[in-house]
Amino acid sequence: MSKETKALTINPQLAAFQEELLKNYDKANLSAKKGQTLFIGSSLMEIFPIEKWEEAGEVTFSHYIYNRAVRATTTSFLLEHIESQIFNLEPSKIFINIGTNDTGFEIPEEEFLNNYDQILSQIESKLPQTQVYVMRYYPINTVDFGQDSDEKTLFETRSNEKFQKASDKIKKLADNHHFHFIDVNDGLSDENGNLKKELTFDGAHLNPAGYQLVLENLKVYLEE
Repeated sequence: MSKETKALTINPQLAAFQEELLKNYDKANLSAKKGQTLFIGSSLMEIFPIEKWEEAGEVTFSHYIYNRAVRATTTSFLLEHIESQIFNLEPSKIFINIGTNDTGFEIPEEEFLNNYDQILSQIESKLPQTQVYVMRYYPINTVDFGQDSDEKTLFETRSNEKFQKASDKIKKLADNHHFHFIDVNDGLSDENGNLKKELTFDGAHLNPAGYQLVLENLKVYLEE
């Protein structure tokens, strides 16, 4: 397992990192502009280098994109920290990718879906004018990765089939709240439905090239 993956998944200092990241978000939120775009979720969203690209002038949109995602987190974590991660920013658009760790950590499906529904319900209630985009989960690659013991552990409870089924269920939640459900995975999969080897560093997380593809697919929603 790569150092990057360990930092995102089994780092013994993970809880301390999460706490420090939330403190940094709280501090940044004090001067953040309201009514902008928000990316929220777990590591799959946290390592999306969108703010880095914005600060470097590599991408520009009509609204600034804030990233408030936290690695190795579940829907219950987001519920617990929803003020810091979402509501304090009062965003006009939210792109959410949370829940793959619920599957990976084998959280009971009923609990996972109930938590996700609560997240969407709170957003609907507190931010009624905000456009919400629930994202289909990215594909993974368990064929070219998963050779060492740590990687095998990572993939024991994760599969494209599981994520596909989970995506279909959160789509129903999004539909129930009249939110957008979007699939921005075009170009990520090979002919067998696996995440392309060149777009990932561990089979589970995207690398910058992967996020460039996702961003291209997101532009239609970011600019509407």
